[in-house]
Amino acid sequence: MAEQQLNRRMLRRAESQIEKSSASMLDFIAPASYLTTPNFLQINNLFLKTLFVYSYPRFLNSNWLSPVINYDLNMDVTMHISPLESNLFLEQMRKQAGRLESTRQIEQEKGLVRNPQLDQAIADIDQLREDLSSGQQRIFKVGLYFTVYAKSQQELNEASERLIATLGGLLVYTKQAIFQAEQGFHTTLPIGEDELQITKNLDTNSLSTTFPFVSAELTSNKGVLYGINRHNNSLILFDRFDLENANEVVFAKSGAGKSYAVKLEALRSLMFGTDVIVIDPENEYQSLCEAVGGSFFDFSLNSDKRVNPFDLPQAVEDESGDVVLRTAVTDLKGLIALMVGGITPEEDAILDKAIYDTYALRDITPDVSTHNNTPPVLSDLQGVLQNTKGAESLARRLTKYTEGTFAGLFNQPTNFELSRGFIVFSIRNLEEALRPLAMYLILNYIWAQIRHQMRKRLLVVDEAWVLMQYPDSAKYLYSLAKRARKYFLGLTIISQDVEDFLGSEQGRAILNNSSLQILLKQSPAAVEKLAEVFHLTEGEKFLLLESDVGEGLFFAGSSHVAIKVVASYAEDQIITTDPRQLLEQEKETEKEETISGTAIEADSPDFSPNQIEQPAASTPPAAPQIQQTPTAQIPNQAAATAKSAPAQPVSPVQTPTPVQTPTPEPAATQPTASPQQTAPFKSPQPPAEQAPISNNTSQQQTNTQINL
Repeated sequence: MAEQQLNRRMLRRAESQIEKSSASMLDFIAPASYLTTPNFLQINNLFLKTLFVYSYPRFLNSNWLSPVINYDLNMDVTMHISPLESNLFLEQMRKQAGRLESTRQIEQEKGLVRNPQLDQAIADIDQLREDLSSGQQRIFKVGLYFTVYAKSQQELNEASERLIATLGGLLVYTKQAIFQAEQGFHTTLPIGEDELQITKNLDTNSLSTTFPFVSAELTSNKGVLYGINRHNNSLILFDRFDLENANEVVFAKSGAGKSYAVKLEALRSLMFGTDVIVIDPENEYQSLCEAVGGSFFDFSLNSDKRVNPFDLPQAVEDESGDVVLRTAVTDLKGLIALMVGGITPEEDAILDKAIYDTYALRDITPDVSTHNNTPPVLSDLQGVLQNTKGAESLARRLTKYTEGTFAGLFNQPTNFELSRGFIVFSIRNLEEALRPLAMYLILNYIWAQIRHQMRKRLLVVDEAWVLMQYPDSAKYLYSLAKRARKYFLGLTIISQDVEDFLGSEQGRAILNNSSLQILLKQSPAAVEKLAEVFHLTEGEKFLLLESDVGEGLFFAGSSHVAIKVVASYAEDQIITTDPRQLLEQEKETEKEETISGTAIEADSPDFSPNQIEQPAASTPPAAPQIQQTPTAQIPNQAAATAKSAPAQPVSPVQTPTPVQTPTPEPAATQPTASPQQTAPFKSPQPPAEQAPISNNTSQQQTNTQINL
């Protein structure tokens, strides 16, 4: 017994020595050294100072601290909250109310002008006393502190001044913890110790407005569901047409889900009656188009769909014929500049006059009444250029589009019209060199239709970086972005090449004219470019680098949130571009078609049991024995003998013993099988009883069994 007590004492002594020699958590996180000054604290190469709040305004809106939390400053924000006893505070407030009431009576006796501030203070105290007494409110002692970090003393002073000015704009006044830099730093550490003890008493309502962890929401009463807010799981529900413009840009690396997100938006927009037009470089929208019953146009050399670049749009509102013709000439010059690889100023002047002359050949003038005449084609312009001095080079360079390989695509009249709903122009089967030309031509045709018939539409231009490579097409796309709002159009630009898109003047202009931006997963190089343009924080940059497919940032006007694009199962099956899912869908379709084909064959009037494949046997198997009730009628097909398969060296198949058919119930109680309910026939297994086969030609119920 004494030995056990000795062992326990030795064990406790050893544990005590270990605890004394062990380092605490503070020892692990503490710096090796630091420099303390009256105004700031220096830890290694980092400068920091602490600010505390000493005064609040009478009223504060909810989430007032959010602009400070989201401010682009390297800082720590700490709140120390301690509840106070309501009874003690009520007694203090009773005394304070008595003093204020006495002051008011003295002022009244002296005949002084009534003090509204004093009256308001008394009313506030009375209201708070009532709330505390009823338990609706509680009182808390609150200390709010900010520790700002910087790499130099000058940066530290500038950052702290910006913070003081920002809080001062909210009538929240702060001071610097002078001669308490170390205590202020300790106060903002996550160790729960308030060494400054500079607090204010706040009630429950006032404290709730100071709660810092409030995330932004983008939810309205109408619009399209874009996704889920990753911070609070709220719905990102938005109507892009409620913004100053309805344009949208989507930036993401390949495979990040940009086309998936846009297709999901298009599908949901269709539900609200919005028409959707897509320029599709890779046939990613074909399955969606077919699922919703849209129109799919394969724009290629082998297709029969053609657009004449000389088509004139119809004049809208008070637009004059001269304006319509001049706009068409300008657009044509941009297209021809793309075709011939650029034109000089001299060629531009020659081309301008030649286009007017080409229209004049068909009696088309600035007079609107002539605009319904049959428009010319590209070969007509080439003929004019060949007879124009100084235009021979232009005419030669146009030859491949009028007589050569590409003549069928650009030198024929338009032979189709746009319908309503979902429309896709596919350019996948075009050569790379022709894609910018086709996109320019299709956009010009679409724009003419949009101006003529105004209604709510979305125009999706996928892989827009193709157009941004050339100045003329980039300018045209920018002009669409500027004019889209006037014609109830939302332009959606999708690009994976962020640097090329934002590197051009027109690209940045398009971005500035887009109220909606979606940034999904990015490459490190693209993130730096986007951070410069969108003023992203370090946390947001990290989010774009580490996001999964369909995750990123959603910007709408001046607000932005972290988004996760989500779709229902049915939506996902329609819009997915995952090769694994597409392959699985193909297998399921083939399986369903096989089963459906077998079922249709079995349900056919010409089907007979003779068509059922029999097991291989050395001797022909016996014919199936059929038993029926006396009133049953058997089709001729059922009476035929099943054919045998080629002889194989296996044991003979024994004829199964006939199974007696039970006496049928009265017809009124028997369910009648329909042809649609007949199960598909399969190759027979070892002898088994088959399901009854209904006879449509008989008015009485037939019970038939086939034993194989």
